[in-house]
Amino acid sequence: MFHSNRRFILLTGLLLFVFAAALAACSQEPVEVTRVVEVPGEAVEVTREVEVPVEVTRVVEVMMEPETAVSVIPFEEAWASSAHANAEAEAFVHWNEDDPAEVPESCAKCHSTPGYMAFTGGDGSEPGMIEAPAPIGTVIECQACHNDIVIDKDTVVFPSGAEISHLDASARCMECHQGRASTVSVNAGIEEAGLDPVADADTVSEEVGFSNIHYYAAAATQYGHEAMGGYEYDGKAYDAKFDHVAGYDSCISCHDTHSLEVKVEECSVCHEGVASKEDLVNIRMPGSLVDYNGNGDMEEGIAAEIEGLRDSLLMGMQAYATEVAGTPIAYDSHAYPYFFIDGDGDGMASEEEAVFPNAFNAWTPRLAKAAYNYQASLKDPGNFAHGGKYAIQLLYDSLEDLNMALATPIDMSAMNRIDHGHFAGSEEAFRHWDGEEDGGIVPATCSKCHSAAGLPLLATEGVSTSQHASNGLNCATCHSDLTTNELYTFEEVTFPSGATVTMAADETDEAGLKSNTCINCHQGRSSTVSVDQLIGDTGDNELGEGFRFQNVHYFAAGATLFGSEVQGAYQFAGQEYAGRNEHVGKFDTCVECHDTHALEVVVEECSDCHENVASKEDLQAIRVSEVDYDGDGDATEGIAGEIATMSETLYAAMQAYAANTAGVDPIVYDAHAYPYFFNDTDGDGEPNDGFSTWTPALLRAAYNYQYSQKDPGAFAHNSPYVMQILYDSINAVGGDTTGMTRP
Repeated sequence: MFHSNRRFILLTGLLLFVFAAALAACSQEPVEVTRVVEVPGEAVEVTREVEVPVEVTRVVEVMMEPETAVSVIPFEEAWASSAHANAEAEAFVHWNEDDPAEVPESCAKCHSTPGYMAFTGGDGSEPGMIEAPAPIGTVIECQACHNDIVIDKDTVVFPSGAEISHLDASARCMECHQGRASTVSVNAGIEEAGLDPVADADTVSEEVGFSNIHYYAAAATQYGHEAMGGYEYDGKAYDAKFDHVAGYDSCISCHDTHSLEVKVEECSVCHEGVASKEDLVNIRMPGSLVDYNGNGDMEEGIAAEIEGLRDSLLMGMQAYATEVAGTPIAYDSHAYPYFFIDGDGDGMASEEEAVFPNAFNAWTPRLAKAAYNYQASLKDPGNFAHGGKYAIQLLYDSLEDLNMALATPIDMSAMNRIDHGHFAGSEEAFRHWDGEEDGGIVPATCSKCHSAAGLPLLATEGVSTSQHASNGLNCATCHSDLTTNELYTFEEVTFPSGATVTMAADETDEAGLKSNTCINCHQGRSSTVSVDQLIGDTGDNELGEGFRFQNVHYFAAGATLFGSEVQGAYQFAGQEYAGRNEHVGKFDTCVECHDTHALEVVVEECSDCHENVASKEDLQAIRVSEVDYDGDGDATEGIAGEIATMSETLYAAMQAYAANTAGVDPIVYDAHAYPYFFNDTDGDGEPNDGFSTWTPALLRAAYNYQYSQKDPGAFAHNSPYVMQILYDSINAVGGDTTGMTRP
């Protein structure tokens, strides 16, 4: 950076340059011109030839006051107080005693200004590589980020090879704050040691070694699975980029770009109790209503949840190292290479133990993965804000994996890996579109319910369009104002059948209006109308040309609740069906019976009227009728049990129908695999190819069977309606309803 004495030197050099150029212009010969150029830490002379092709006949004298020769550098004071300007920090002096004293190519990008400019192409070189070591003595200076090339940078490639594009100016930050390792490099290190990451999980090898993510890998945490900066276990799904609220979801929107400090005063607008940087660790929002670390405290901040899981992981690692690897392990966050042999077995790395010659050397692939995630969770001290759920998943999975090899596993029974549905960003409802050719775009037909921005668009514009895949829903999905928590509300809601209904008794019914927001998504995607449109005039037992299974979709609670008013299930012609289920008093809407964020039933409210209800599981035992609907002779079981028996009877009737109807293949159902109904060509009861030999009778029955499976709360939402459609479906495929009672 420039200081007053350097400004004077630079000014003098510029004046000399102007004067020399003027003299040289009198001749046509090249001349040598010397000027002073600012180089970090010193002023040096640069001599070059200047060819003057035309004669200059006038010399203009330039007069400048020394104090105004160079303007004040914007934000210099803020920058000077930041870690980027700390010339005594290890990040910038680590190589000072080396021979030669220079910053190697592998480190120069982030530990010197010349290195950063070389890698980004800011110095005019080819971007993406550093061809020579950088000189020592520089920090991260103005020109690193403020130059004609880097100012347009909007793409970053992570160590995993993942490329993230269309970024704002945060791309400049992310180039360094991304770590230096990933799932890919950890696996590669294990494989280079001649081991398989899974098959040889517990094989000890000094060749495996510890992989270090490096420091302040904030971008890797924020982008989660998109960057794969943590070690991600096979078969597990992980959160993608942490989507904070609009306007505060990137480096530069949350941090001052020069001082690097968090904009705490802006956090406090939404986060109560935040007055200082220290308060940030206490933040916990309604989207985090599970106990991740299992300590029973759901009031502590996400930072404490991560710390608790990390402590448990270290216990698991130490138990594993002793029991499986045969060498006790200890950790020291300030001593390279961090993990050491715990010679005295006290679980701590003493000063004598935390030295390089005592580095832990009994690594197995399983332990190396866990150690990588343990270190990753520590070396991004802001991970609770950057992507806390991703960090939680990494720690949880590491401990779970270690437990597989421990004789006495660490108790994880009270721990939780993911959130309740709306905020479970790692799950299929939000990750279904990842990796597709269109780059993770949720189509218009799905975006209303499967993207954070879909519902607000519907509420404000009345339309649904394609949206970028999101990491679950967020506060702004349902709340139009995050300072007042005002909701997007709908006076009425249109269902797939075309029916328009409302849960509000009138415009003052707050609970009803709020519940309308819920049933925009919890309504299913098909109905009697869509099934009839597919079937047309095909006879009940004729094979349908081009028939495919109609799926109501998941958690169509609103459709069940309104029953015949919206025809969410298949309603057979000539039959009467129950309409909206009106529960008692103030418990007949979504928000009165469910916690609006955790989504769980407010069980303690149910117990006021329903005896013996103390938990969610007890709800299935509720019944208010003495009629034995399913005909099994038990009129005391819960209504959920009555529905379950009728569903089982329908499934058996469908299989019998398929076996006895010409042209129809054997049929089996799998609730977890699309398209749910499959051929059983070899008769072993296991799915083969997708089922395709549908008749109208079988298609209607299958639709209603799926309906009964995909609303697990149907017994409470509208049990008469569900039992009616099951009863009629059994009859439609020739099943036996003897002894049953249709509500």
